[in-house]
Parts: sequence; C-alpha cells; structure tokens
Amino acid sequence: MLLSRLRVPGRVPDEWPFTLPAVRHLTRGVRLTAPVVFLVGENGSGKSTIVEAIADVCGISSGGGKAGTRYSSTGPATPLGEVLDAELTTTGRRLVHGPRLKRRAFFFRAETLFNLGQNVSGRYGFWEEDLTEQSHGEGFFTVLDRMVAGPGLYLMDEPEAALSFGSCLRLVGLMDRVAAEGGQIVCATHSPILASLPGAQILELDDNGIHTIQWEKLQVVDHWRRYLAKPDFYLRHLLSHDGDGDADGG
Repeated sequence: MLLSRLRVPGRVPDEWPFTLPAVRHLTRGVRLTAPVVFLVGENGSGKSTIVEAIADVCGISSGGGKAGTRYSSTGPATPLGEVLDAELTTTGRRLVHGPRLKRRAFFFRAETLFNLGQNVSGRYGFWEEDLTEQSHGEGFFTVLDRMVAGPGLYLMDEPEAALSFGSCLRLVGLMDRVAAEGGQIVCATHSPILASLPGAQILELDDNGIHTIQWEKLQVVDHWRRYLAKPDFYLRHLLSHDGDGDADGG
C-alpha cells in the first residue's frame, strides 16, 4: 500500500465542492485498503474532484501528467487539493515525494490525455509514439503500457472512455499486474467491467457520502443487468413513437 487514507481536517466552507456529500464525508476520513481502489458514482458525485485533489497532493497537475516533471504542476491546486490530507506510507512518500527523477506517480485523465500528449510524446520518460496517428483506444494503451507499470501511485479518471469491451478487459489485466508489482491505483470510473477486478476496494459515492460496497451491489451493475435483459423497459420512456410502434406515423 502506498496511499492509505484520505481526510480533510477541520471545518470546511459551505461552497462547492465541499457541499458534495462525498467531499464532506472526507472530514471523517476514508481508508484505502487495497492496491486498486475504484471510486464509483453518478455524474457530479465527486469522483473526479477527489482524484484531482489526490493528484494535487502528489505534485501532479490536476489536468493529468507525471510527478517530478515540469509538466506536473502547471497551475494552482484545486479547492479540495489545497486542504486534502493524503496519508502515504513510507514507501508511498519515497515514490511520490522522493528525488525528482525517481518519483513514480502518474495521473491518467481521459479528457486531457491527447492535449498532454502534444507536449510530452517523444520526450524522455514518456512514450515515443505520436498519439495523433493512433485510434483513441490505441493511444490510451500506448500511454497506459508505458506509464502505468511497476511500483508507483497511478491515478485514473474514466480510463474506459475510449475502450471497447475487450480493451476494458485488457485494462483489468494491467491493473492486476500493477498491483502484483507493488503499485497502487485509484480509479474513478463508470465501468462495471473495471470495477469487477477481484480484490479491489470499491467506494461508492452517493447522497449519503462514501461507503465501501461489493461489486454485486453496485447500482451501475444492477442498471446494466436490467438494461441488457430488457432494454425496451428503459427505452420506452425515452423514444418518441406512436402507439403502433411507427416512429413516423406512417
């Protein structure tokens, strides 16, 4: 384990993001108990906000990047990042805050990855390939295979965004390998495939805050099961058609 606890000490202001139930829950502290930790919840629940704040504490830009480089701190910390206490183990402190060239921490953020790639592709310590010459999914794995390996703290924000079903399974395998190599991953996701990794800790963010949950009891798992079993049950409330099932009325 590299990162063992997240906590916001003291009182928090009555403004965003501290009005989010999950962020307010951090005043009580949340323990991380596995090499792979998933943050799962609806849009707006605070998943990305928390991962960004961890990146701030680790000296990585909240927009994504690598610790210990001049691309790692490109702006001010996020409001949560300014106050978050991320408790690192001795090994975690060495890998995250040790000598600059030996730091092993990377924030894989799907929505900003290709902007990052324009600055660092081909540079020492990064990847050689030009991401603009690859599909989104290929580009994601170019970065993942190069930057997420071995001991280190790896943050991810919706890495499934450009991945097919098979590629999501491949990412599950990569996560399992990193955990076996002494790394730790904290991943915000909507993917029931990623969250199914055996042995992972799943933290669900909802209106009641943050709580540990089993994969089988996740709302997103239940919704996908119901939808795949009977999509018409969901779609009949969303699609416009007349009583005869003819969308154009003809």
